[in-house]
Amino acid sequence: MTLDQCRPGERLLIRTIRDLQVRAMAIRLGMGAGAEVRCQFRLPRGPVVLSCGNQEIAIGHGIARQVIVQLLTAG
Repeated sequence: MTLDQCRPGERLLIRTIRDLQVRAMAIRLGMGAGAEVRCQFRLPRGPVVLSCGNQEIAIGHGIARQVIVQLLTAG
């Protein structure tokens, strides 16, 4: 599944990021492939807010569609 399909409260494992520029940005934020994140909330066709460690980041819908994730636990 892609990140734009997640639901609030779900724990996710980032598997891969399709776009090279998005991948580089995610790595700089500590959210590259292999990182565990939690969906804080998601607006329909809007941003997804993730937490990873002590940081939160809002990711736009278009970018979220480039991020392949694996569900670890449902919220």
